[in-house]
Amino acid sequence: MGRFHRHDDGTVHSHEHDHLPHDHDDGDHDHDHGDHRHYQTGTQRIEVLEAIFAENDALAQANRVAFESNGIRALNLMSSPGSGKTTVLQATLDELAGELAIGVVEGDIATDLDAAKLSGRGAQVSLLNTSNGFGGECHLDAPMVSRALPGLDLPALDLVIVENVGNLVCPAEFDVGEHAKAMVYSVTEGEDKPLKYPVMFRSVDVVLLNKIDLVPYLDADMDTYIAHVREVNATAAILPVSARTGAGMAAWFGWLRRFAGDGE
Repeated sequence: MGRFHRHDDGTVHSHEHDHLPHDHDDGDHDHDHGDHRHYQTGTQRIEVLEAIFAENDALAQANRVAFESNGIRALNLMSSPGSGKTTVLQATLDELAGELAIGVVEGDIATDLDAAKLSGRGAQVSLLNTSNGFGGECHLDAPMVSRALPGLDLPALDLVIVENVGNLVCPAEFDVGEHAKAMVYSVTEGEDKPLKYPVMFRSVDVVLLNKIDLVPYLDADMDTYIAHVREVNATAAILPVSARTGAGMAAWFGWLRRFAGDGE
């Protein structure tokens, strides 16, 4: 079996692990298990000539064209599970849906729980479950988002927010046709997450450092959280917020207003 991964420059590699077959004579299993000369270890690196992500990237561009032809700005919103991403979106819709026409592609492995939390807040919501009967995808990709777009009236929208599946690894690697990436990072996750998951933090344009209302009750130093984000991303806007209390959220609303206005 091989495993593929993609580098920041777009290069895709396959790592193959070969286990050579060997025979055992029934009743005569006399060999040294500490030697294992019949078992080849290590990795073999194979350059993949055709990018595995080519189909995704082509559909991402098609999604982007669909957004731009309708004057829409699209944002890919990511986070780990439990960071407060949906709560951020609830507050965002309550504040901005009256002045911006917003559509949400709500990505989740299963259930419509998050989509239900966003309904009735003035936005169009298109639910996208990734469950395939064997579990479900841990991220959204461009083909999935493409299938969800008919659930939105694109000509009527100014802004589309794609709420990605909660995961700090895979979502950052897939272009879904967005114009910017944002993430919600909760102080309850620990200050080390930017260093342990640098691809995610490096990919985003804005970081909402959420749940700052809990800092007095945690062994948390805000300067350290921010410094660790800066170690991997020197340019992203870092916005300390509490989606629950509303603290700092005005800065996020202002960022979104400017972002949506860039498409005019």
